[in-house]
Amino acid sequence: MERVILVSVCLKTQPANEESLEELRRLAHTAGAEVANVWRVRVNAFNAAALIGSGKTEEIAQDVRLQQAQAVIFDDEISPAQQKNLEKVIPAKVIDRTRLILDIFAQRARTQEGKLQVELAQLKYLLPRLGGQGTALMQQKGGIGLRGPGETKLEYDKRRLRLRISRLEKEIEQVKKERSLRRQRRGQIPLPQIAIVGYTNAGKSTLLNALTRQTAVYADDKLFATLDPTTRRVRMPAGGEMLFTDTVGFIQKLPHSLVSSFRATLEETTFADVILHVQDAASPHRAEQAATVRRIITELGAQHTPIIDVLNKADLLSPARQKLLQQENPSALLISAGQSRGLMQLLEKVEEAVARRWKLHRLTLLPAQFGLLGKIYEKAIVTGRHEKPSGALELTLMATDGNFASLQKALKTH
Repeated sequence: MERVILVSVCLKTQPANEESLEELRRLAHTAGAEVANVWRVRVNAFNAAALIGSGKTEEIAQDVRLQQAQAVIFDDEISPAQQKNLEKVIPAKVIDRTRLILDIFAQRARTQEGKLQVELAQLKYLLPRLGGQGTALMQQKGGIGLRGPGETKLEYDKRRLRLRISRLEKEIEQVKKERSLRRQRRGQIPLPQIAIVGYTNAGKSTLLNALTRQTAVYADDKLFATLDPTTRRVRMPAGGEMLFTDTVGFIQKLPHSLVSSFRATLEETTFADVILHVQDAASPHRAEQAATVRRIITELGAQHTPIIDVLNKADLLSPARQKLLQQENPSALLISAGQSRGLMQLLEKVEEAVARRWKLHRLTLLPAQFGLLGKIYEKAIVTGRHEKPSGALELTLMATDGNFASLQKALKTH
């Protein structure tokens, strides 16, 4: 296990971001590192060359030797030049929060799509950080005529990275098309789509397992325990089924390269009928985490989709705290996915939200129209059927306005 030192840098005029630092500690733990020490550095102004001053850099270098640390992790993104200058003084690897998150994503990606997205984000991060020694890295020199210096190894490496990035972007675009086709096929099966989103480690995967009464989705008390989206059918209280999709968790300072690379995955959120925003009710930083998730939902263009706030891990709160939290968030649902508490009320609320688009209808079919049953099951969610003494069949169903109109038209012409 690698020993690491964490460094948080902030201006003296600003309060220290202890929440972000604690999150960095958990990220390091998730990556398999042991935190040997934590530095909180306050500066009058950020140093363009090394983010922090030379005196503080030397103090951290001495601590690295004392702690026998193998890496120093900065809580904020550092530029390639700053990283290079810091490593001239500090006898250990110097990385930033973005690199740490990328490493975790590389460990956690399971599907081919996830691996492609992680590799793309890693290469985009690495490209500007390739350094060289100028003409010392020349592969060839001009020998005939006056061609001058040939391509340097640095230029060659950068060109190879750009080619690989281009290929990855094409492969991910193909994945996006395939995902769109799968989404269209799911659209032909008339099941409402529910996206489960939230801050990492809020309990999204545990909730999906509880709703489906199975443990097929990996869940662990670590950040980014699951990266690849998982879709499961869930039986609803009123009958019928809906599709629930567990998405990658969000986090503060989520690198833009990751948001961009995982956009194909996150697009599941934009096509959902309802979004379940799962929050860790026991976290002292719940409000800030919720704001982060809301901001990313807006960036994805899904802010107009109905959102249900779900306050999870209620079992970790005292009755008084539960009551206060409910008073502060009257429209939210307080549940415990781990103990399967409040799940029925959650599903009922999902049905209410879906019913604004998938409305409840009744159809009566005469025996001569029974041939349309297959079409009805293709276009709607049949929640009940009742055979009348006359031989007619009365169906209770949920359908979008467009689908119900097409069914009514088919009945009239049949």
